Amino acid sequence: MAERAIEALLFLSALSSIGITVGVVGILLYESLIFFRHVSVVEFLTDTQWTVLFANPRYGIMPLVTGTAVTSAVALLVAIPLGTIIAIYLSEYAGRRLREIVKPVLEMLSAVPTVVFGYFALLFVTPLLQRMLPDLSGFNMLSAGLVIGIMIIPYVSSLSEDAMKAVPVHVREGSYAMGATRLQTALRVIVPSAFSGIASAYVLGFSRAIGETMVVAIAAGQQPNLTLNPMEPAATITAYIVQVSLGDLRHGSIAYQSIFAAGLTLMFMTLAFNIAGYLLRKHYREIY
Repeated sequence: MAERAIEALLFLSALSSIGITVGVVGILLYESLIFFRHVSVVEFLTDTQWTVLFANPRYGIMPLVTGTAVTSAVALLVAIPLGTIIAIYLSEYAGRRLREIVKPVLEMLSAVPTVVFGYFALLFVTPLLQRMLPDLSGFNMLSAGLVIGIMIIPYVSSLSEDAMKAVPVHVREGSYAMGATRLQTALRVIVPSAFSGIASAYVLGFSRAIGETMVVAIAAGQQPNLTLNPMEPAATITAYIVQVSLGDLRHGSIAYQSIFAAGLTLMFMTLAFNIAGYLLRKHYREIY
């Protein structure tokens, strides 16, 4: 009897996660349909201006998409190499005592409030970059992306290190027996063997970067700007949602409903990257 109760409880827990996901997607779709009754999907996807809060509103999502994509790309360019290198060091080179000290300290970065990272980007990283790049704007995607990259390093390094440690010991021993060095073993044996787990870390890092709000709202500015230049200010989808959600707009207005269309766009971007990550993990599992 007790076992059946526990099994039912576990089933309900799993079902609740599915129900919450379906509920979130359902709300986004329902509210977005109201928005798209007034704004065509073609205009939404092709217009190059996002001026929802202006007197003559334009509803082109592309400026927000490019801002989100650029800041996330800069963050991944920082987090993926550094996180992978740290994971290789902790897994293959660091002693147990050092690993037990370094890994918790590194993971403490994920406990720092994101608003602190935002002001760190605005008040420290941006002035530092302006010394090297005098033409850099006070609000820019570069500093925001760099700080987001630093912020998500623990996600990438910790999960990647766990995946590498899960590789059986005999795989390492076989590589050493063939005359491979520790670096060759790490790069040519361990990383490919653990790449399905490492890819999961990359996907989680991207999802965390693309959903970041406070850093980009503080450091990147909130000006929708269709550009791929990270040195310019721009707004991201999440920053716009925060801006509109402050309560200045009437509930039910088209401008208010636009946050759900923007959220739906963000969900599809995350979904596309997760599907790509799933296919990549599946590919490497079949090979290794």
